[in-house]
Amino acid sequence: MERAFPWLMVLGTILLTTYGQLVLKWQVAIRAPAPFARLDAWPPVLLLLLRPWVISALLAAFGASICWMLAISRLELSRAYPFMALNFLLVCLLAAPLFGEVLTTPKLLGLGFVIVGLIILSQG
Repeated sequence: MERAFPWLMVLGTILLTTYGQLVLKWQVAIRAPAPFARLDAWPPVLLLLLRPWVISALLAAFGASICWMLAISRLELSRAYPFMALNFLLVCLLAAPLFGEVLTTPKLLGLGFVIVGLIILSQG
């Protein structure tokens, strides 16, 4: 289990980061009114910070940072860091069904290169 722990932390980093990105995309697309009339004059980005889902995404980023610190305290950075490329893969693949983004041939080809690169890097 001790050998698996840092890799579980890498996985936690990836999942929390992906969650945060998807939630932020979802929340910035929503045109919600300010919760209180006095806040109508606030810049939209500040109003976003009041939304519970946005707060959860920011907490996920914090949690991802904790997981990452735990991971790299036990793994070589050059061995662990390439796995962060899985964020590209997950976010891109999940954005298609969640937000209607189109998976074009160049995107799929690029994701294929990411996977091949990750396989090559993990061998070293």
